[in-house]
Amino acid sequence: MYTPEAVQLRAKSQGAVAQHWLQQLPTTIQDLCDKWDLTVGTALDGGTESIVLPATRTDGTLAILKIGMPNVCNVANEALILELANGQGYAKLYALESDHNAMLIERLGPQLAAANLSIDAQIHTICTTLQAAWHPLTNSHGFMTGAEKAQWLATFIETTWRELGRPCSKPVIATALDFCAQRITAHATADCVLVHGDAHEHNTLTADENTYKFVDPDGLYAEKACDLAVPMRGWAEELLGGETVKLGIQRCELLADLTKVTPTAIWQWGFIERVSTGLVLLQIGLVDEGKQYLEVADIFATSKVYSGS
Repeated sequence: MYTPEAVQLRAKSQGAVAQHWLQQLPTTIQDLCDKWDLTVGTALDGGTESIVLPATRTDGTLAILKIGMPNVCNVANEALILELANGQGYAKLYALESDHNAMLIERLGPQLAAANLSIDAQIHTICTTLQAAWHPLTNSHGFMTGAEKAQWLATFIETTWRELGRPCSKPVIATALDFCAQRITAHATADCVLVHGDAHEHNTLTADENTYKFVDPDGLYAEKACDLAVPMRGWAEELLGGETVKLGIQRCELLADLTKVTPTAIWQWGFIERVSTGLVLLQIGLVDEGKQYLEVADIFATSKVYSGS
C-alpha cells in the first residue's frame, strides 16, 4: 500500500505507537471499507498527520476516508468541527468511527494550490473562505482556546529549539515567546470564533465553480488572527526572493484589509506559527523547508515590526 513519505516521516518521529499504526493501516482500511461499504483508491499526498484516501460509497457518493495518526491527529475533534459547521465553509461529515480514529467526509474538488493562481489571489480566496467558516460559538465546545494555544506553542518552541541544538538565533525564540505572551494577554472571549487552525492553500478545496471549503481543521476557540497566521507564514520562498520585511508587511496589510483584523495580531500569530512550523519541519526531517521558515523569522525578528513593546 502506498503511504506518502511525509506521513512515514511523521510516524517515525512519533515513536512506536505511530509506527505500529502505520503497519496496521492495510487492515484498518479493510475494516472500514467493510463497515461503510466503500471502495477506496490510492492514498493522497499533502498531509503529515493522517492517511487520506478517495472513497466511493455503494450508492455512488464520492467521499474521503481519513484515518488519523494516534496522539497526533484527533479525528473525533475534527468531526465535531465539521458537525458544528454543517457544510458552511467546511466539508460535510458523513460518518465517524472513533475506534479507528477515522471519518468519512464529503469529497471536494482540487486544492487551491493547484489552481495556478498568484499568491495574492490565493490569499483572497482563503480569506473569503475563512469568513464563511468563522462560526460564532456560545462556548469553547472543549476546543483549545487561543490563549491555551499560545501557551502550548511557547512551551513547544522553547523546548524543541533546545532539543534540536538551537537551529535558529536566540532573538527569534525571544520574539516568538514575547508574541505568545502578548496573544495570551489579548485573549478575549468576545473576540473568539470557531478557528480552523491550519487554513492554507492545500486545505482549501474547490466546492463548486465559485466557492471553496476547508478540510483538515485543528479546531480552536480563538481570535480570527489565529487563522490568518497560516497564510501569513506561508510562501517563504517568495518572501526570501525580495525585500523580505517589506513583502511581509505588504502581506500582513493585505490580510488585514481583507478581513478587518488588526495587523499586529496577524503579524504576531504569523511569526509564532512560522517559528513553530519551521521547528516541526526540522524535527521530522524536512530540513530545507524548515530552514526557509526560520530564515524568514530571523529577518523579521531583527526588524522588530509589530513588536507591540
